[in-house]
Amino acid sequence: MSTQIFRNLRVENAEHLSDITVTDGVITAITPAGPVAGSAASPAGTGSRDGAGSPAPVSGTPVSGTTAQPSHAPAATVRDFGGRLALPPIVESHVHLDTTMTEGDPHPNESGTLFEGIEIWSQRKAKLTVEDVKERAMRAIRQQVRFGIQYIRSHVDINDPNLTALRALLELREELRDRVTLQLVAFPQEGIESYPHGRELLRTAAELGVDAIGAIPHYEFTREYSVSSLNYAVGLAQEFNLLMDVHCDEIDDGASRGLETLATRAYEAGIGEKVTASHTTAMHSYNNAYFIRLLRLLKMSGINFVSNPMVNTHLQGRTDTYPKRRGVTRVKELTEAGINVSFGQDDIVDPWNPLGTGSLRDVTLIGLYVTQMMGASQIDHSYRFITHNGARTLHLPDYGIKVGNPANFIVLGAQSWREALAFHAPVLASYRRGELLFESTEPERAWHL
Repeated sequence: MSTQIFRNLRVENAEHLSDITVTDGVITAITPAGPVAGSAASPAGTGSRDGAGSPAPVSGTPVSGTTAQPSHAPAATVRDFGGRLALPPIVESHVHLDTTMTEGDPHPNESGTLFEGIEIWSQRKAKLTVEDVKERAMRAIRQQVRFGIQYIRSHVDINDPNLTALRALLELREELRDRVTLQLVAFPQEGIESYPHGRELLRTAAELGVDAIGAIPHYEFTREYSVSSLNYAVGLAQEFNLLMDVHCDEIDDGASRGLETLATRAYEAGIGEKVTASHTTAMHSYNNAYFIRLLRLLKMSGINFVSNPMVNTHLQGRTDTYPKRRGVTRVKELTEAGINVSFGQDDIVDPWNPLGTGSLRDVTLIGLYVTQMMGASQIDHSYRFITHNGARTLHLPDYGIKVGNPANFIVLGAQSWREALAFHAPVLASYRRGELLFESTEPERAWHL
């Protein structure tokens, strides 16, 4: 039996500090911070702060010591974090690992539009190999882990007769199973009804073992195809007992109404908590009378939403002169209605986003600005868009810093989420079942003003 004690952590912005006890990879106690016998650690809350508002550095070396326990019990390994912020692991609700690191190949997306990106990817897709996909995906995943991510939902283009990208990421999912949770969505980038053998490819993906079924109703040739594609996707997800995540109405067209069909099917089937509508950017073009009517259905259905504020701000509104639309779904209104919304990166250095680091801190910061959610409470609770809300979207069990859950958590170089946002605090440590997945040290700073 191995025991670890993580001292002086501010769990999810709590006013008080806590000690977390982990036994064999499971959280067995969360108690008010207190002294550890035999430890030279500083008292709780005494960490100094530098001129940039960041906490003073913490030693990366565990401090040996024991808690008040029977003399026959083995010594616990102790690490003191001096008042740093502890959060559940970051959840990436929406990314495309098959397309990552392909920007400029075969040529850049000069128009910056969604549709040119699809054309470029269609050309790049012809060159895919299993090795190519896995190598690029692993580069992106290492970046994501660096930023505290342990759970990743990746959409994978299945409009490929060979399903090369899907086979590659299915392999990678198994290879990473003990370190990173990778959920795969069968994503028909060029349509289900509008792509040759689209239905058959989607069914094959389900048979191969994806975690979720996708669709792209706004890209289908006709409104009839849009509805038919959603009906087929919902039926397939139910047949294989899979989650759903639909690229839904990712367009500036206010007449794009795939969302009402998806929500209705989810409501009728009673599967709302397993269904996600991603993007829904047409919602920024809906008139308020229609949105108010739609909102009733959305609440009844219980479906989840994913917004990708960074990439959609870049892609949408491209045909506008002025006034120019922001291109992000109605995050504030959905959240206030009690509907689950999480944030995703979407793309990392690919035809739809030439930049992107994998940091959901950046996505959250931009999301707060473009959705005008800058109230004090909105800022302080915004970490939930990339933690608890994302966990609900991915249907994750045993998530959160709770007694009885696996010891999965991250520690940031800040004493609050607001400070982490404002000063881009690094992830100091990421623990998976009590074992280090990633760690870094805070940089030393010197000013010569």
